[in-house]
Amino acid sequence: MPIVALNGKSVGGTSRGAGFQPAIDDPTDTAGQRPAPHSWHSDLKHALRDPAQLLAALELPANLLQPAQAAAQQFPLFAPWPYIARMTKGDPTDPLLRQVLPLADELTHQPGFASDAVGDSAALLSPGLLQKYHGRALLITTGACAIHCRYCFRREYPYSESPKSPADWQPALDLLAADPTIDEVILSGGDPLTLTDGHLADLVSRISDISHVHRLRIHTRLPIVIPSRVTTELIDWLRGTRLTPIVVIHANHANELDDTTAAALARLTDSGIPLLNQSVLLRGINDSAPALINLSRRLVNLRVTPYYLHQLDRVRGTSHFEVPVCHGISLIEEMRRELPGYAVPRYVQEVAGEEHKIVLA
Repeated sequence: MPIVALNGKSVGGTSRGAGFQPAIDDPTDTAGQRPAPHSWHSDLKHALRDPAQLLAALELPANLLQPAQAAAQQFPLFAPWPYIARMTKGDPTDPLLRQVLPLADELTHQPGFASDAVGDSAALLSPGLLQKYHGRALLITTGACAIHCRYCFRREYPYSESPKSPADWQPALDLLAADPTIDEVILSGGDPLTLTDGHLADLVSRISDISHVHRLRIHTRLPIVIPSRVTTELIDWLRGTRLTPIVVIHANHANELDDTTAAALARLTDSGIPLLNQSVLLRGINDSAPALINLSRRLVNLRVTPYYLHQLDRVRGTSHFEVPVCHGISLIEEMRRELPGYAVPRYVQEVAGEEHKIVLA
């Protein structure tokens, strides 16, 4: 039987980690009901945090509630309505739902799964600035995301230690300026596009003042989960400096790429901004050849290059998503038989301390 929606508050703005308290409350909203669309800011504000509301909205069984609530204590639920709208009601195996619904499996800690599986802490040069690979560096711009993916490799990252204001970024920018070997800067998080366009435009302008930096890469899930985030202002600052912009989106399943998302991606590509996609190989979501082939076909039809298929990062609480590498290799072989070479992503694994990602297939 479906559960009954609970009355409560819709909230917006989110950061990672257990115990986070939302910054915005709106007691006029009816829990479990989708609010009228306004803007991407509104979609963030009204995103669902309560597992009971999510299950009610999708008419899912009551026996999912208790484990979801327990797992959400460790890593909060956060799912925006534009993404929820693409899920199939009554289907607990929906591939989009499984990416956001907390499960009891997250509370079972398996050997080999750690809080920092990819070595972020060892790569930290200064607050918010990481460098793992030659020639490029990464800025942790925010801990906020538009969605909490249950397989997130930064579930336990200490975002509180990263810069909060424009002035706080100066030490990181000074380090970038002092290293002429760095010609590409990556904005990551969290999700950088949860920040305002004005804030991002200012940061990118300061990066463009560093003469040896030539490319700006943005890693974001926003165009997928809240397509209205692709605004004219966003495109203006991406195109507004001498830096070559590259946007890396994150879609794991073709069902994420509906017509509204397609239109948002088209606004970027029509502006001359290259789009790459990263996926994670996830058990029960995309660990079949048809799922991955359909995703790649949909991406290339939307002028997005399938870039990486990641082996799961072995972060604590995510072991139930892991797919054996041998199965991943067989999936890539099937994709090669069905797709042109440019539509087959590189199957890779990030290993802490290595000089580059390891290509598995």
